[in-house]
Amino acid sequence: MELALDLARRGGSAVSPNPKVGCLLVKNGKIIGQGYHQEYGGPHAEVMALRDAVTDPVGATAYVTLEPCCIYGKTPPCTKALIKSGVTEVFAAMRDPNPGVDGKGLSILNNNGMRVTAGILEEKAAELNKGYLKWIFEGKPWVIAKAAVSADDYLGYNSWSQTWLTGEKSRTKVHRLRSAVDAVLIGRQTALVDNPRLTVRNCSGKNPIRVVADTHCKLPLTLNLFRDQQADTIVLCSETNLEETLTSYCRYIPVKEINGRLDPEQILQKLGQLGVTMLLIEGGRLMLNSFFEKDLIDEIYLFRSEQHLGKAELVNPLQLTENWAVKNRLTLGNDELTIAQKRKLKCLQE
Repeated sequence: MELALDLARRGGSAVSPNPKVGCLLVKNGKIIGQGYHQEYGGPHAEVMALRDAVTDPVGATAYVTLEPCCIYGKTPPCTKALIKSGVTEVFAAMRDPNPGVDGKGLSILNNNGMRVTAGILEEKAAELNKGYLKWIFEGKPWVIAKAAVSADDYLGYNSWSQTWLTGEKSRTKVHRLRSAVDAVLIGRQTALVDNPRLTVRNCSGKNPIRVVADTHCKLPLTLNLFRDQQADTIVLCSETNLEETLTSYCRYIPVKEINGRLDPEQILQKLGQLGVTMLLIEGGRLMLNSFFEKDLIDEIYLFRSEQHLGKAELVNPLQLTENWAVKNRLTLGNDELTIAQKRKLKCLQE
């Protein structure tokens, strides 16, 4: 199952909003086939493993990281393929909470004479697909907040100038993080000051959807987000200003306002409706704080520099209290990265 999970990770964000799934076929103590879900709309892991089989899979055991699907979607049910193949036993890391599946796939296999066991490395499988699980349960994406801070805990000197804090290794890590999510969110001021591309450049991977919150639709169309055509761009604006509109350079999506700012809760609902299961917030202090104070962030990536800024204005709003569990600490050149998850969301299936 560990090997199957390693296979599943290869799917990355290319499979979203489907889950990342890997499958191994074992016969007479040897792996005879392996596969993983490679892209949304493409063959599922079980089918890829069966195609890869170097010998007849009759009598083989399948190790799959998620309950085989039993519904017709963009591809036929994997349960049908497994039954037809002659596989006699299936180990699944976890059940699929999709209401169309949710135990039905395992029951179908069992009713067709297969031995079925679920719950093998379940926690690891749930962590791998935390975005998919939250999307299924709540209709909203898993939210990662990323911030680069100085040694004295500032995001920068002020909100109208750019402050570079971290080094090349940290920037590469951010690009890898972008490649693992469906969308990246920034605010209007970050778009104006930084004029970012929000693409994946320091590593290989798929560019995420670029989302910018621009309440009154005042951003200049000369920004990279609108001109470079490197990725899809969404502008979130006040529902009092504009109806949903699709242009050649971006898509405008209306969101309700609360106290003059776009409602963070509805931002997540709107993005969830678009199939966004993993969202990275790279915005400035106001954007980060608007989600943090409403308890809408699931995971934090905090890049800490050796630099001291002294008399700066932008205090870091992402404070790791006892409500957060530190999952990892990494040294990236002269920077330190702390990765933390909100404790109460540790086990989404519960």
